Amino acid sequence: MDLQLNDARVLVTAGASGIGLATARAFVREGARVHVCDVDKSALDALATSDATLTRSVCDVADRAAVARLFEEALRTLGGLDVLVNNAGIAGPTARCEEIDPADWARTLDVNITGQFHCAQLAIPHLRRSKNASITNLSSAAGRFGFPLRTPYAASKWAVIGFTKSLSIELGDDGIRVNAICPGSVAGRRIESVFANKAKARGVTPDVIRDEALAKSSLKRLISPDDIANAIVFLASPLGANISGHALPVDADTQALV
Repeated sequence: MDLQLNDARVLVTAGASGIGLATARAFVREGARVHVCDVDKSALDALATSDATLTRSVCDVADRAAVARLFEEALRTLGGLDVLVNNAGIAGPTARCEEIDPADWARTLDVNITGQFHCAQLAIPHLRRSKNASITNLSSAAGRFGFPLRTPYAASKWAVIGFTKSLSIELGDDGIRVNAICPGSVAGRRIESVFANKAKARGVTPDVIRDEALAKSSLKRLISPDDIANAIVFLASPLGANISGHALPVDADTQALV
């Protein structure tokens, strides 16, 4: 299927690994030009060998000045912008609410929601000039359900849903589509760390946490980063021209989080 994204100009945050890299590669396969950023300079440098077509910048999206530099570099490289993928996010602490360091709470929200605000705010004037403009924000199943021992993360991901819906209404007259993706448990190092941290907090093994998590989904399996990437690319394509304001679960039909 031709998704009609040839020469689309795409910015993906946290694009050096995981969902971000899978998304960047999916856009490249469709003929798009992609700029990625990441806080991990070594991972970005490795892309020069593995994914040479990706242009890249070091950026912490919680740092407004760093985001401003990112946009200068990305726009100089791409010559404009059609697609913003707000993928950057951190897991945050795993603990009961009363045990969480306020600095860890603040950092989680700074990256997961304020970082999306920084990027969207700087992207909007450029997206208005596009004939196929979209923003996709990464939320989570934790933006749909309660998530015990993960209150900073869940709060930030619920905030992403509100941000997405409100922005979709604001930007509708400009023809800019805004959606969120709500992944379930995505295979990779991050979810393994989450399982391990929750296991430690509860005094059980990581296998117990994994089994409980999978039991809460109808398909009983982890999600691939490529599953998320495919949904993002479709939403950004002209084939998704009338999809806006939605929070799309890609989560093997998750019913609850533990």
